[in-house]
Formats: sequence, structure tokens, C-alpha cells
Amino acid sequence: MRIPRSAARVMALPSSWGTSIEWRLLDGRGWLSKAITREIEQRRLFPWIPVCFGIGILLFFQVDSAPALWAPLGAFAVCGAAGIALRRHMTALVAMIVLSAVFAGFSAGVIRTRTVSAPAITRIIITTIAGFIEAVEEREQGQRLLIRIVEMKDVTPAERPRLVRVSIRAGAGLRAGEFVTGTARLLPPPEAAWPGGYDFARDAYYKRIGAVGSMVGQMRRIDPPSPPDWSLTLAAQVDEARNALTQRIATSIGGAAGGVGAALVTGKRGLIPEPTNDILRGAGIYHIVSISGLHMVLAAGTFFWLVRALLSLGSTVALLWPVKKIAAVAAMIGATIYCIFSGSDVATERSLIMTLVMFGAVLADRPALSIRNLSIAALIVLAREPEALLGPSFQMSFGAVAGMMALVPLMQRKPTEGTTATVLERGLRWSSKAMLGLVTTTLVASIATAPFAAYHFQSLNPYGLLGNVLALPLVSVVVMPSAVLGVLAYPFGLDRPVWQMMGAAVEQVLAVSAWVGNFSGSTVVVPALSIAALAFLSLGLLTLTIPASSLRWIALMPAGMGLAFATAPDRHDMFIDREGAGAAIRGRQGRLVLVGRPSDFVIEQWLRADGDARNADDGSLRHEARCDGTGCVVIAGHGRRIAFIQDYAAFEEDCRRANVIVTRLQAPPTCRQPFVLDGEALNERGATTLRFGPHAVEVTSVRKGREVMAWPGGQSIQSAGAPAQGRPRPARPVPEQDLPEDEISTGEPD
Repeated sequence: MRIPRSAARVMALPSSWGTSIEWRLLDGRGWLSKAITREIEQRRLFPWIPVCFGIGILLFFQVDSAPALWAPLGAFAVCGAAGIALRRHMTALVAMIVLSAVFAGFSAGVIRTRTVSAPAITRIIITTIAGFIEAVEEREQGQRLLIRIVEMKDVTPAERPRLVRVSIRAGAGLRAGEFVTGTARLLPPPEAAWPGGYDFARDAYYKRIGAVGSMVGQMRRIDPPSPPDWSLTLAAQVDEARNALTQRIATSIGGAAGGVGAALVTGKRGLIPEPTNDILRGAGIYHIVSISGLHMVLAAGTFFWLVRALLSLGSTVALLWPVKKIAAVAAMIGATIYCIFSGSDVATERSLIMTLVMFGAVLADRPALSIRNLSIAALIVLAREPEALLGPSFQMSFGAVAGMMALVPLMQRKPTEGTTATVLERGLRWSSKAMLGLVTTTLVASIATAPFAAYHFQSLNPYGLLGNVLALPLVSVVVMPSAVLGVLAYPFGLDRPVWQMMGAAVEQVLAVSAWVGNFSGSTVVVPALSIAALAFLSLGLLTLTIPASSLRWIALMPAGMGLAFATAPDRHDMFIDREGAGAAIRGRQGRLVLVGRPSDFVIEQWLRADGDARNADDGSLRHEARCDGTGCVVIAGHGRRIAFIQDYAAFEEDCRRANVIVTRLQAPPTCRQPFVLDGEALNERGATTLRFGPHAVEVTSVRKGREVMAWPGGQSIQSAGAPAQGRPRPARPVPEQDLPEDEISTGEPD
């Protein structure tokens, strides 16, 4: 008996879903019906659960006060119970699953934030500290220490930070695990330089770092008041072993290649010269020195291949033992050890989770590479570290893998059939297939990660495809296998030749990077994408990669809208330093004009956000500013006069003539200009940006969010009829995006 196709579809689905759907509508009569049926058949609804989980996390980071834990947990329980009760009604079941995932993500954010809560200082202090060194990073200028504080003079235990990060000059020779004391100049972890920029304060909060700064004078080793606990002892031993291997690799190879080679193995990047970092960034291959998915896959793949090849040498073992699964277990163990030894950074841990899920699928006789496995890995990572969703590491790694899983099979050519090929023809065919695969995966990964790179780094590398195609074969075939062999030979003292072989390959990678980086336009600075542009482009990526049916072409709509927002950026007209040390104002020529003395890091952040490729020391930044000993005046667009005041003597004149006044001083009550940002206002809001309109000014700050105020004679766009305010009303803050701490300088003193 022949079964109709529509009936076969129903038989293949869970019986609980079959009672509430008119399956006769899914018999191929409509495109949407066919597409939905295929999505259910391919089990492509599950990958949307991590997406909804992530939406809940984003909602949590939108709150402007600490939410209660019982509310999201209670809503999650109610929706889960409702989903079980309504499991025979597909529409209701899907709705309850969506809501449950959203509330679960919100709950994860609340739990994580409460779990890592630790004190942080609120002002600059110079005090004596004492504690255990938890980690040491060797740098060209000295050492950077992570200290677990035991004592801090004049600071109560309730206000004492758990961890502080300080820099010390060269020659100290300190090691992890030692108990030290000394005088330190500490400041609160700095907030974002502009709303939407890199927020080191949030990054430090989730790492439980309550202060950053530098040591004043010498740091002394003393006897600890009590022995360290087991976690500190283990962390210190691992860090000391990493530092020893880092020095071994760097001295064996020498030069810049030695620093890069050491970073590839141990994750310690402090020995890489900054010009070398610039070369790698210009070629679009800086990701090779950040231990993440590429390194984890190559390291685990090397372990997998070695164990499987060794076990296959014996015919009895190869025939009777599950060689593939044994090799998968060995790869999982090797990847875990590699993660621990490389420092267990956040990006490395995410890559480990992805790798373990993939090899776990091999143990379960399931496809290792699938969107479902990637979804499970994303769900685990987000449940463990919800804040990771806001960072480029998570976004770029999962975006690239999702893009490759979904699109690379469509771009690969099918092998020709028929004629018997010679050995040479098979070799050429294999080489061309490998090269096509490398180009395809690199192209897809570059396209998938471009929106996140533009949003977080404000730069694109047009020749990154060429750089990766030339460099990655060396990294995959020589560098990473040599790294695994070198680590295995290190305990026997036979590792130096292996490191030297790896160093020769690294030098070629650097040579290729320098060649590609010297191309004109190798690095293109673009204006920071808006939240809307990133949201639409991200939705386009998800819609393109998750569906298995032609529903994926719906992605063209959000992607097109995202590109429209990206190509017409709404630039800020003014950037103001969080402490009032300086500002950048858009002058009559359309470019930013610098006044005051903000740090170089802050200036670079402002310029990159505006899509300006100039450096912080470019003399043209101050050409349009008219300055004297009391401050500066800049004529902005539409003829508005902006005054930056550094002395009280300037208030009388500028308060009469200027449209906007910015100062770190306290403005006198008689200064009644349309908009005044003085020291008190900046302390309330932090870094602030302004956009000038004909009738209103849009104010966005790190701490207070977005507000629209009317100029005199006009009305507020947000609330017509409201009187003009001297300071914006509180608004819900926009979540700032973070970068990996080691990707960019934080601007704190060394």
C-alpha cells in the first residue's frame, strides 16, 4: 500500500504534535507550508531556543536597577508548566517554550551577576596592599600582576576588592603564588570612553577585579599570614608552568616570532611587540594569536589523529576496538588539558565547550558538525557566562562556525564521476579541493564576522581573505602540530628543535602578514555600527544559517535593513570624556576637533567610533579649535558655539556667548546656557555624547542612557510640551559592548 506524502510527514513527527495541526495544509500546496514542514522534519526548531535564551540575557542587561530573582524564575516555572499542560497544542507549546527560554536567559543573567558580585573602589587611592599573586604576565615594560587581596590599608573588609590588577616595572622577578606587599596607586576600573564603546568596568566586574593601577616603589615578598587555599595554589602552579614554557619557547625561537610562537601555545601575549600586533591586525589574521576555536580544533584534531593512527597500526585493535571513539576521548582529554594550560580564558573555555560537544557527538554516533550541536554549545556557554553574549569573542566565533556549517556545503563542488583518475590527477584534485575548502571557509567566516568586527573594532580588513589563505595552511600543517609535539617533548628536554621548526613557520606567517598588511587600504576604519544595524545584521545571519528550508532567504530582508543602517551611520556631534579632561567636537569641515587633554586611548576610541583613521597625535585634530589659557572654543555645525572651559575666569564670557558649555569645574548658578555639562553632571553620567538637531539635542551617556532635550524656543522630541531641562532625565541604559581585555588597551596607567 502506498502512503501519501502528507501522511508520512505526520507519522514521522511526535504524536503529541499531530492532533492540533491541519496537516492537509502541509501537503505541498504552499511554499510556507512546505518550508515549515521541512523545518520540523529536520529538527531545526531547537536552535532557536538558544536565540530566545540570548534575548532574555539582552533584556536583563537593559534593566536600570537590580531585578528580583524570584520574578524571572517564577515566570520560567509557570511557562514551563504551561508548556507541559499544552503539549498537545503545537502553537501553544512553541509559545511556552519561547517564553521559558527568554525567562531562563533573564534568570541566568541575574544569578551570574549576583554570584560574581565583589567590592570595587569608587575613587583613586594610594594605599598599602598585601596579598597573593594569582597570575603574572610578562611584558616588554615589566610585569602585570593579578593579586588576591588579603589586606588593604584604610579600607574596610566590606569595601576591600577581592582582586586587583597592577603593573610593575621590569626587574621585579615576581612569581605566581608569592605573598607580597607594597604601595599601589589604584583607581576604579574605567568605564566606556563613549556610550557603546568598550566597557572595561563591566568586564572587570565579571572577573571580580575591583581596582586597577600600578605599584609605587618596590614590592616586597613576605611570609603570608595563612597558607593559600587549594584554588589559589593550583592557579599559581599552572601560571608558573605557563610562564616557564613561555620563556622556553620565546628564547628557543627568538625575536618577534618567539613571542608569537609562545602565545600560540600558552596564551601569554605580553612578549609580542606592538608593531608585530599591528602587522597581524593589518593582514586580518590577528585571531591566530588568540587561543580560541581555531587552536582548539587544531590541537584536538592533532590528538585525535595521532591516537587513531597509532591504534590503527595493529590489525586486531583496529578491527575489534572502537578506535574512533577512543581517539575522540583522547582528543577531549587533550583539549581540556590544553585549555587549562593556556590559561582557561573565557574565549578558550567557550572553544573547549564547543569541542567537547562535537566529540561527544562522535561518541554518540551522531554527526560531529551540526547546527544542533552548535546550539547546545551556545546554550551551555550562555548559561555559564551570560555576559559573554555582549562580547565579540562569542559573537564572532559562533557566527563564523554557524556560517560555515550552513553555507560551506552549498558552495562545495560535487566530485566528478566516471573516468578513473591517475595518482597525479587525484593529487591535483585533492589539492584543489583543499584550497577551495580553505578559500570557501575563510570567505564565509569573514562575511559572517564582518558586522561584529565593524561594531566592536570599527575596522575591516579587505585583504583578510588573502592573508588567511596564505597563513592558515602554515598554522594548520606546521605550527599547531609542532606545538603539540613540543609540549609532549618538553618534559624530556627534547623540545628545542621542535620549537625552532615551529618558529621557522611562524616567521613565514609574519612575512606573509607584513606583505599583505603593506597593501594600500589593508585596514579600513568604519564608523561604529548602531544597535539597530547590528541587531538586523545578526537576525539576518541567524535566519540564513538556522533554517534548512528556503525560509533562509527571508534573511535578505533583515540583512538589507542592517546594511541600510550601516551605510548611513548617525554619527555623534560631540564626545565628552568621563572626567571632563577633554572633548571631541564636529567642526564646520565635518571632522572631529579635539580640545583638552584626554588620554590617547580615549582619543583613539572616539576617532574609531567616528570612522576617522587619524591617530591621537595627529596635529590636524586641533586646527579648528581656538584656545587660550582658560579654555577653547569651537564653532560646530549650524554655527553653534561650543566652549570647553578650564578656568573659572572664562565662565562670564562663555556663558553669555556659547550654546554648549563643557567643563570639569562646577559651573556657577548664573550660567544659564541651553546646555551645561559641568563636573557635577559628568560625575552623574560618565562619558557622554551629543547629537545636535535644529530644535533639540540628543544626549547619550554611559550611566544615564539616552535623552532628548529641546533647545530654547523648541520642544523635546521625546515629550512635546516638556520644559527644557538643565540635565537629562534618567533613561534606560544601552548595554555597552566589550572586547577581550587582551585585544585592546584599557587606558589605565601602567
